[in-house]
Amino acid sequence: MSADLPDTCGRDQSARGGPEPHTPLLRRPAAAALASLASLGAGAAYLWGTNPHEPGHWLPRCPFNWLTGLLCPACGASRMCYDILHGDFVAAFHDNAVLFLLGLPLTLFLYGRWVSEGLRGRKYRSAIGIRGQAAIVGVALTWTVVRNAAG
Repeated sequence: MSADLPDTCGRDQSARGGPEPHTPLLRRPAAAALASLASLGAGAAYLWGTNPHEPGHWLPRCPFNWLTGLLCPACGASRMCYDILHGDFVAAFHDNAVLFLLGLPLTLFLYGRWVSEGLRGRKYRSAIGIRGQAAIVGVALTWTVVRNAAG
């Protein structure tokens, strides 16, 4: 017979019948949220002083663009983020209109929800259904064709 049995809430029961006394720091939902916020802050600080509109900076090139010479659905995202950080929303829109209008709000909502729940000590996993995934892929493919056809 096993000494550790899960209870109805998903916590492990020790041989004495009580819950595990300690949750490792890396398994706490807040740790991932805080690490993510720190990484995002470091990336934003670097991008603040690095103008991707000018050549000569260390920013990764889009692999799709490198291989094909075409723009992918996210091409322009670094320039868009730089422009948003500097308050130039018109230029951000011109860098990648669909990502600015659709992708950014969706990403901010899902990311904000994940961080908020993590800081409250709760796990959050977004569930985008098959129709939502198909819509995202469809919009991305359509945007890729439209922006490359327009030149």
